[in-house]
Amino acid sequence: MTSDKMDKTVTVLVDRRVIHPLYKKFIRRSKKYAAHDELNECKIGDMVRIEECKPISKRKTWTVVVRNGAPLGAADVASGAQA
Repeated sequence: MTSDKMDKTVTVLVDRRVIHPLYKKFIRRSKKYAAHDELNECKIGDMVRIEECKPISKRKTWTVVVRNGAPLGAADVASGAQA
């Protein structure tokens, strides 16, 4: 994750490796996605998993479902907090 400055929105950087069609060398391609984080749990540097959802705003059509290997809201359940 690269940014958490917005309310309920995080910016996620997705890197991928593709092979160059002529030179047959692997090159890095990256893209930034705006994803919805309802509880503002994610911080910069977290590894997150996002999935597509219905459009929430002009740029935001993704939602964060997993942060650092645990589903969102799992920290509240693990600590014993009641919703």
